[in-house]
Amino acid sequence: MTPAPHPDVNQDKPLAIIDLFAGPGGLDVAAKVLGYQVTGIEWDPGACATRSKAGMHTFQGDVRRYRAAFFPDAQVLTGGPPCQTFTVAGHGAGRRALDKVIQYIERLHEAVHPDNARDWAQIFRTWRTISEELRIRELEAREVRAEKRKLEEFRATRRKAMKQRLEESGTSAEEVKQFLKKLKAPQTLDITDDTLKGLLTEFSDLSDELDKLKDKLEDLGDERTGLVLQPLWWVIERSRRPGLKPYDAVILEQVPAVMPVWTEYAKVLTTLGYRTATQLMHTEAFGVPQTRRRAVLMARLDRAALQSGVRPGHLPEVEETHERYHPGGSATRSSKASRADMLPLETAKESWISMEKALKRARGIKRDLPKRPAFTVVSNYGTGGVPEARGRRDHDAPSATITGKVSRNRVVHKGTDTDLADFNRFSAAEAGVLQSFPVAYPWRGNDVSQQIGNAVPPRLALHVLRHVLEPELSSDEAKSRLKQAAAALEAWKPEKPVEICDHRDLKRHAPKDS
Repeated sequence: MTPAPHPDVNQDKPLAIIDLFAGPGGLDVAAKVLGYQVTGIEWDPGACATRSKAGMHTFQGDVRRYRAAFFPDAQVLTGGPPCQTFTVAGHGAGRRALDKVIQYIERLHEAVHPDNARDWAQIFRTWRTISEELRIRELEAREVRAEKRKLEEFRATRRKAMKQRLEESGTSAEEVKQFLKKLKAPQTLDITDDTLKGLLTEFSDLSDELDKLKDKLEDLGDERTGLVLQPLWWVIERSRRPGLKPYDAVILEQVPAVMPVWTEYAKVLTTLGYRTATQLMHTEAFGVPQTRRRAVLMARLDRAALQSGVRPGHLPEVEETHERYHPGGSATRSSKASRADMLPLETAKESWISMEKALKRARGIKRDLPKRPAFTVVSNYGTGGVPEARGRRDHDAPSATITGKVSRNRVVHKGTDTDLADFNRFSAAEAGVLQSFPVAYPWRGNDVSQQIGNAVPPRLALHVLRHVLEPELSSDEAKSRLKQAAAALEAWKPEKPVEICDHRDLKRHAPKDS
């Protein structure tokens, strides 16, 4: 695999990137075809096995066991901390978890703000205090979860006993089924059997206790609350710790619900001398054959502003290169032709890429992929809040969002519910292609579908990396660079595997006071 040529031919060595929560290597493979060096940190054994086979340099383990000072040569920080707790932001637990993280970010911002004139020891003390608070909450949450499991097991025995009592009394199977359904609102049940009434009372009391424990767990949050703070602390350490240099650039991405976190991050990074931008990116608008939205934070160090004490400006957003997909709308694959007379040539966008087109091109590289007739993908998920109403997407459209359940999606004859014989599921290679991975990507380990679903789409990463790391390119140079990189990404093949490292393999360690 030949990387897309970098415009700076006089560069002594490739830019070095440290990728936190690196997953199977979505960002890493994009960085490699752009000619950059990447080291990833990832805890999941399956994702590490994939990375090893793909030749991605990796440290396996909890990100919290590592420090920015361990990788002093890294010039760019990237990552996508796990933020599932925020995906229900605005609805109870997600909102509270989001608010809690924002409060921690505000405390860190106060610690690094020049107006407060705090030295490194004081800044580190703030982080250590926050870390200890999170550790205590995590330990308490473990105890609450253990208690919750015990109560759930005991409640299950009460439910089983009620079912058995009803069956022994001659209650029909349908009536038993309806009774058990109503246990969600037991006050609606009218019971005369004293034994059954006693069991129901116990069941209800246990349900009340479980509700209290659920509320407590929601308030305590989980370890992901602390993990989402890690990239910010790495930036702070590199920016404020004596003897270390700030990162040249920072790129972070996650689900749209995390945008408020990135907004708060941006405030801190601006204080640290970075030009920043947050952008909600539609993946199909960047050549990914899939509709998916990602919240992206981009930052580039402004040394002139840093030295003069002037507030840095903002980074421009990444320009979309493809049309967005509108289901059932007119702005579809023909939009490029229909708009050609209305738009200047330089602003015209390519049409989005369909599943059919992406898989056909992949078959040209890996010829053992199945060739299907016109098909419809039936999602494992419901739509519009109705579990039974499965989402559907035809072959000549981009894929719906690829999730960790992609292997459960059915592939049927277009417009029917009839499975395609022998090819009624996407293979790992095909699912990877729809996430814009090279078809030759060597998926390994357990739960490959989850790896693919959680990964950064490499084609999206190409655009973001190019935009943030190569701001000096002209518009024509940027287009040429992306075109070459996209071709290199599609044709990428793994070279020799690399061994996975762990904490013991670090050649550099932080000083003792860290």
